[in-house]
Amino acid sequence: MMDSDLIAWQRFLRTEKGASPHTLRAYEGDLFDLQEYLSVKDRVLRQTELSDLRAWLSTVSRRGRDGEAAAPASMARRISAVRSFFRWMVRNDRIEVNPAERLGSPKVPRRTPRFLNIQQANDVVEKPTQTGHLFLRNRALIELIYGAGLRVSEAMDVNVSDLDLTACLVHVRGKGNKERIVPFGPPCAEALATLLETVSDSGPVFRNQRGTRLSTRSAWRIIRDAGVKNGLDGVHPHALRHSCATHLLGSGADLRSIQEQLGHSSLSTTQRYTHVDAAHLLAVYRSSHPRAQRSREEKSPVEDDSG
Repeated sequence: MMDSDLIAWQRFLRTEKGASPHTLRAYEGDLFDLQEYLSVKDRVLRQTELSDLRAWLSTVSRRGRDGEAAAPASMARRISAVRSFFRWMVRNDRIEVNPAERLGSPKVPRRTPRFLNIQQANDVVEKPTQTGHLFLRNRALIELIYGAGLRVSEAMDVNVSDLDLTACLVHVRGKGNKERIVPFGPPCAEALATLLETVSDSGPVFRNQRGTRLSTRSAWRIIRDAGVKNGLDGVHPHALRHSCATHLLGSGADLRSIQEQLGHSSLSTTQRYTHVDAAHLLAVYRSSHPRAQRSREEKSPVEDDSG
């Protein structure tokens, strides 16, 4: 039986926090695992002590693949989950002391997001898999994720009424129920317009063969298959989102604008995309910085006077 505190916290995450389905599954799984660990000792979550958390984390740290240690990112997520839960418990007067307050987190290496170059992105967008109506759907889907930099869950939530094809804008419901208006380009507008010619109501833009909303899992498969068709392994929706940010930055867009486009709550998250190639950075520097520009004349008047 699930702990009553855990059930109440789950409700809070869904209704008030607006957590994504992925976060909900991960956090609920972590806390349920902790509950199971405590039940062996005939205790419940609100009786947890710091020593219990450390012992539990020691146990789960050995659950990596093939008996290896669990990845630092997995351990950091588990610690984040229990911290979130026990902070909520204290705020709601269910416990007096937060047992997770003194937990340390492992250092997680920061990975550079995978992205496609412009030609690769164009190939994946313009030559997806399948035929007929499904080809139109797949192309519009990939155009929107790449063209607007959407999360796959955001793209799946888009309804026909969220689109303004004339202004090339889409109304997006993002993480934490935060809403934003995001622009996309004319090729995306054309692909969406062609797809919507086959849609007779204001429901989901992207639908499966039964006419219901396409799942995120299906979207992942569509994009993966489009990558394989074009000689690229491991392409996923986030790679297209990363590509959108990278190409915007490489063309001169500022980080604040990219932050708004992608719906990041923190600018530090957007700074992951500052991996612009050195040649482009050097060209921008030489054309923009006053101390990097050479005079058109061989020598300046000051240099002549000193000579």
